[in-house]
Amino acid sequence: MSTSARRRPRYVVHDGFRMPMGFPVHGFASGLAYRPLATDVFVASYPKCGTTWMQYIVYLLMNGARPLPPGRKLEEFFPHLEEVGTEGVTALAGRRLIKTHLPFEMTPFHGEARYVYVARNPFDCAVSFYHHTRGFVHHYDFADGTFDDFFECFILGEVDFGDYFDHLASWYAQRRAPNVLFVTYERMQEDIEGVIAEVAEFVGEPASSAARDPSMVAAIREEVSFGRMSRDQRRWSSARPAGMPEFVRKGIVGDWRAAFSPQQARRLRDEFVRRTGGTGPYRLWPEILADVDAYAVGAG
Repeated sequence: MSTSARRRPRYVVHDGFRMPMGFPVHGFASGLAYRPLATDVFVASYPKCGTTWMQYIVYLLMNGARPLPPGRKLEEFFPHLEEVGTEGVTALAGRRLIKTHLPFEMTPFHGEARYVYVARNPFDCAVSFYHHTRGFVHHYDFADGTFDDFFECFILGEVDFGDYFDHLASWYAQRRAPNVLFVTYERMQEDIEGVIAEVAEFVGEPASSAARDPSMVAAIREEVSFGRMSRDQRRWSSARPAGMPEFVRKGIVGDWRAAFSPQQARRLRDEFVRRTGGTGPYRLWPEILADVDAYAVGAG
């Protein structure tokens, strides 16, 4: 099938920027104009790179390890800037917790605000993003789209919130800024307690006090486990149609092998090399890339 004949997700396009259908354009424009406070805490990421996971860690650290109240959604306390706009963020009481999928150059910036960026390897990101896209029928009209369809859009950067490689590079370049904490999804999988402690110290009070209490850290670790987060998923997203995977789907590293052909693995690896020169962000995931190389040549 030619690329032009492939099934594609539908989006709202504003000034060349793709967004899910249903996202209000005025919210997006207003969000770009938001003027952050020094006390703001942002969780930033490309879609499907661990955003909700990190949001919930920050929320728990800022709220004494107390889970979300029954029947409440995380977005009520930790809104998505591009969706709700400035008005939705300024309505928050207390210290503002803000989610964004914007690349760095589009993100409202304050030199004293805190920005936690979560990166995930592009192979697992692409698979998770595909299941996300087909599952939210009202946002993308892509319920019958295949991974092959979505892969072509992903590798070309023709998906919502833009090109994966541009997004990653924009935040990677800021990783040493004093008010940016750059974390990988894979490290969260390997050392969640270490990440919780690092985020707490970076964000400051009251998170740093919570992280000094072993009982609170243990409670947070359990609350953000896959088992706990996969329950009551209306906390994280709207309902998905029957037969579609849930929003919190697997929470693992290496799921890309179930979807990628060897040719697709080679193409995405080669694109990663081309876009990075094989340096910088490319060096974040040596184990993943070694596995990709083995799979791409048929040795995996």
